[in-house]
Amino acid sequence: MSDIYGLVRGPLAVVAILVFVVGIIYQARQFFSLTRERPVVLPPASVLGKVGQSSGPSLNAINNSILGVHPYLTVITSIVHACLVLVPIFLLAHNVLLYESLGFNLFAFPEPVSDAFTLIVILGGVFFFLRRILVRRVRVITTFYDYFILLIVVAPFLTGYLATHQWFDYQTMLIVHILAGEVMLVAIPFTKLKHGLLFFLYRYLMHYEHSLGSGTRVWSYSKLAK
Repeated sequence: MSDIYGLVRGPLAVVAILVFVVGIIYQARQFFSLTRERPVVLPPASVLGKVGQSSGPSLNAINNSILGVHPYLTVITSIVHACLVLVPIFLLAHNVLLYESLGFNLFAFPEPVSDAFTLIVILGGVFFFLRRILVRRVRVITTFYDYFILLIVVAPFLTGYLATHQWFDYQTMLIVHILAGEVMLVAIPFTKLKHGLLFFLYRYLMHYEHSLGSGTRVWSYSKLAK
């Protein structure tokens, strides 16, 4: 068992991190290679003054956004996504490993806070699983791939929670937890999970795609057609 633990914590962890980093860099490069700068088209002088008077997103734009159409779902999704990012980075046990490996550590949440955030992710996974089954418009577009991705996301948090509280055999659960985390790292750049890290590229730089900014890039359809 100790040999397996050494393998998953050592060589497999290094490979997973390298694949994750290289994969994200590749996807970011693909984004810029498949898009181009949006040409700036100035409005006619007759309406230029009116355009200049408008600042910030309009109420109509907000109402037509995801926030306006599904406010409760947006809040739930945002909270779950925030916990997805915060728990792995600021978990006390992860920071202990970081200090042992690299000699420094980050701020760490108290264990009750980490437990609460972890449970939010697990319950969020249950919520999204039931939503795909019970909501007809979501069910009809759901495939096995969507359930598999959901499993990849929830597994590291569920196994980590079980290992922390020493449910079942601790050593076995810890190994499964590390493997689940490595699978997730490898999957992020090459599945729909990448949207969590590339969110800002799309939402700030792409024009007319629920942009949070004015959007400075558009798709280069000639490159997409190749």
